[in-house]
Amino acid sequence: MQVWINGQFHEANAATVAFFDAGFQHGVGLFETLRARDGKVFRPLAHLERLRASAVALRLVERLNIEAIAEAIDACLERNGLRDARVRVTLTGGDLNMLARAREGGGAEAMHPTIAIVAQPPTPYPEAMFTEGVRVMVAEGRMNPWDPMAGHKTLSYWPRLLALQQAAAHGCGEALWFDVANALACGCVSNAFIVKDGIVRTPVARGDSEPSPIPSAVLPGITRAFVIEAARARGMEVRIERVSVDDILAADECFLTNASWGVLPVTQLEQESIGRGEPGDVAATLREAWIEAATA
Repeated sequence: MQVWINGQFHEANAATVAFFDAGFQHGVGLFETLRARDGKVFRPLAHLERLRASAVALRLVERLNIEAIAEAIDACLERNGLRDARVRVTLTGGDLNMLARAREGGGAEAMHPTIAIVAQPPTPYPEAMFTEGVRVMVAEGRMNPWDPMAGHKTLSYWPRLLALQQAAAHGCGEALWFDVANALACGCVSNAFIVKDGIVRTPVARGDSEPSPIPSAVLPGITRAFVIEAARARGMEVRIERVSVDDILAADECFLTNASWGVLPVTQLEQESIGRGEPGDVAATLREAWIEAATA
């Protein structure tokens, strides 16, 4: 396997970044996970535009050529002979001394980021996950809407990975995060939806225009955006609003979205069944729409 780093391909076992790279030293960086099916990456520019917007907002860079990165993703797929793949793009602060550059008057324009792309075979998911649904649990931590990093896909993923480990130890496929006001935020690696009386609801994400009394800590997922579009195109009402744990337990359906699995039905929250305790029609319809769009 070969990986792409700053414009050059390297054998995976020889690929390196600098010891003083800010991503390694301080976790300064962002990433995107994309899915390729039959040689086509699903909404690559949407993923990369989100990466660019976060990088600029968090002062990692002033500009980012996402079209060139999209071309590098295609080259990485071709170099590794992959048509079905999980692609990760990582952007770090590079060999960076943030305080020194600030004292010298430099800002984001003075930074020289590291950009790395790796394409690997996609994660295999048992078909039963989609035909039978998964059980989820509530993560122990709480998301802080006032954290300036909230709602961005940063390298600081340890809390989420730890929650995923705890969920797996309890026989769960995901853990749901709530914010400090006890409103549903998202899963560890997913956006969350519920359905009640045919109405699809999802928490407000960063950048949504819907008014909210507090800022959102939710990442605006690319698959989430597609599902909202697909639901509305099929005549479903979609509300972007606060969702409580009681709303989840009273829902007819619950499902999660991300770039790897698309739409994943949830049938149980810890020991409580959701709806009939089986995947619902809305999740099935939207999963079919995602598969069709991802392979078109």
